Amino acid sequence: MDEPVQLEQVRNIGIMAHIDAGKTTTTERILFYSGILHRMGEVHDGNAVMDWMVQERERGITITSAATNCRWKDHRITIIDTPGHVDFTIEVERSLRVLDGAVAVFDSVGGVEPQSETVWRQADKYHVPRIAFINKMDRVGADFHNAVSMMVTKLSAHPVVLQLPIGSEDSFSGIVDLIGMHAYSFDETTLGATVIEGGIPESLAQQAIEFREKLIDSVADFSEELMQQVLEEKPIENEVLIKAVRAGVLEGRICPVFCGSAFKNKGIQQLLNAIVDFLPSPIDRKSIIGTHPETHEPIERLADEKQPFSALVFKIATDPHVGRLGYARVYSGKAGLKDSYFNPRLNIKERVTRIFRMHSNKRHAEQVMRVGDIVALVGLKTTTTGDTICDPDFPVYFERMIFPETVLSRSIEPKSTVDEEKLISALERLADEDPTCQVVVDNETGQRLVSGMGELHVEILIDRLVREFNIGVHVGKPQVSYRETISGHAVVTSEVSQLLGGKSQYAKVSLRIESADPEDGILFTSGISQPANFLTAIHQGINEASSGGMLSGFPLVGVRVIVKDIQFREEDSTEMAFKIAGINAFKEACVKAQSALLEPMMKIEIVVPAENMGPVINDMNSRRGKVLGISQRKDLQVVDADVPLSEMFGYATALRSLTQGRAVYTMQFDRYEIMGRAEQDEILRRIGRQ
Repeated sequence: MDEPVQLEQVRNIGIMAHIDAGKTTTTERILFYSGILHRMGEVHDGNAVMDWMVQERERGITITSAATNCRWKDHRITIIDTPGHVDFTIEVERSLRVLDGAVAVFDSVGGVEPQSETVWRQADKYHVPRIAFINKMDRVGADFHNAVSMMVTKLSAHPVVLQLPIGSEDSFSGIVDLIGMHAYSFDETTLGATVIEGGIPESLAQQAIEFREKLIDSVADFSEELMQQVLEEKPIENEVLIKAVRAGVLEGRICPVFCGSAFKNKGIQQLLNAIVDFLPSPIDRKSIIGTHPETHEPIERLADEKQPFSALVFKIATDPHVGRLGYARVYSGKAGLKDSYFNPRLNIKERVTRIFRMHSNKRHAEQVMRVGDIVALVGLKTTTTGDTICDPDFPVYFERMIFPETVLSRSIEPKSTVDEEKLISALERLADEDPTCQVVVDNETGQRLVSGMGELHVEILIDRLVREFNIGVHVGKPQVSYRETISGHAVVTSEVSQLLGGKSQYAKVSLRIESADPEDGILFTSGISQPANFLTAIHQGINEASSGGMLSGFPLVGVRVIVKDIQFREEDSTEMAFKIAGINAFKEACVKAQSALLEPMMKIEIVVPAENMGPVINDMNSRRGKVLGISQRKDLQVVDADVPLSEMFGYATALRSLTQGRAVYTMQFDRYEIMGRAEQDEILRRIGRQ
């Protein structure tokens, strides 16, 4: 059982970065130096503790976020190691939703890479304070100062350097601490566990003084005591400087920067010190605002054990030994196995039969969960990702998470009819665990489609069906998830006056529709407020009608619907009549407003040697790509472009062929965009709509 600590000594943090920046290796070192592991695992050997899934160990990447706990300087640190691949960005999103702080890991060679930008924006969205760790200082091409400058240009961050590297590439041997003005090196015979403190090398002495002055200038505004010492030209006390840096981090106005090499066991103990010194405790994050489920009034929950219990379930996972696990962050109060729990969204009571503190895929049983804890719960039957559980006598719900749209689908069918029910059950479990896994049956073809965030995401889902659930499946080729929208506007009036179910029904609805941002889906507004039940019926009808557009059958998005007027008769107007009238008016208006197809557009970054630039750009142009800019990174060229997802299948093989395997690329979904007429006609012809 884990001994409780004071709330001020709790740190709930995430490790976030671009793929292959060294997140999992950094986490492994943290666990080793804090005494949790007695032997370090390696990602490339497939034995990293945090990458426990078979698929993770085979591919050498993190697929699902894993939680673990360790102790450092009498503090309890809960760490969530998140994926770096863009297809699994939802894992980062839901982790940052419940974390108090984060460590952003950057590759010293690549600096700020595309997924680094994505996770940084996600941290901005949830106002998560963070520190930065420039990793892989031992790699050829390592450039600490370039990575720091990229944080400014690409992330609009305010990095504050707290460490300088001693050497780089093969000569990287340690770090200079700008607060204590010491140099640290690491004994390789003890795998870096023995830290040797010494004086700053003469070659770095002047640079260290300059950077310490910059550090003091950057944080003086956050501490009156520090400001006074600066003005009176007194020696700056280390504790005062640490408090000033911490204050700046908690306000989210600065990002302290550290450096090292996780793989070579250098700099991790100082990173742990920084996590304790600078990242917030649950108390520092203060209160969380929820909503009363009945009155819809805002409710404040303080990070206090004496407050009513409340927690947010941010992830569902399946454990082969105990079944369905609900990962929860406790925001207030405490609760145990005998307590009852209320889910305000479903208006039901739930039971918790077991409480676990997780260490990757291993479990440590607890009797009680307290404010600040991140735990896994057994027994939640219907609670899903984003739900709140709370004290039934003090109901509250916290804002649910919004999940991104899927962009790619593959048809899937069981190899035998015996596996049909097993397949349906397995897909339900996968969708329960992963909100970005969607399963639908095409009304026209009868095909079952599994949709996800990209090729790798869907490939992993199918691989899990075969390995975890032992289901033989036939899988179709990848299909792009298109959407339909309108390019104009229209006003339509629809009237329903007929016998339905032996009863006269009447409704008259006047709608205006116009184009909107595809990200907004269907926006429903009304110029009238009564009768509310008829407006609700119209809204329901429009939502149903938007599931398949008139042009292609793909879901409709980017449409603003305004109810201009309704007419009803007291004696024979019903909600059903208004629902039908709303559907008819909406469909007719969509035809008049010139329907158009939307396709997913991807942002791609290609890092390529200069001599291969021509073929790569020509190939990108042939794929309907648009080059947005070309920059230089050391002796390589970086091409930023927009390109339709439909043109990018098999691109990894094509790029290897064009550059003799010397180029690499990263790609992520950016937006939906209206297709060209020729491409639209081809898609409609292919699906039999033309």
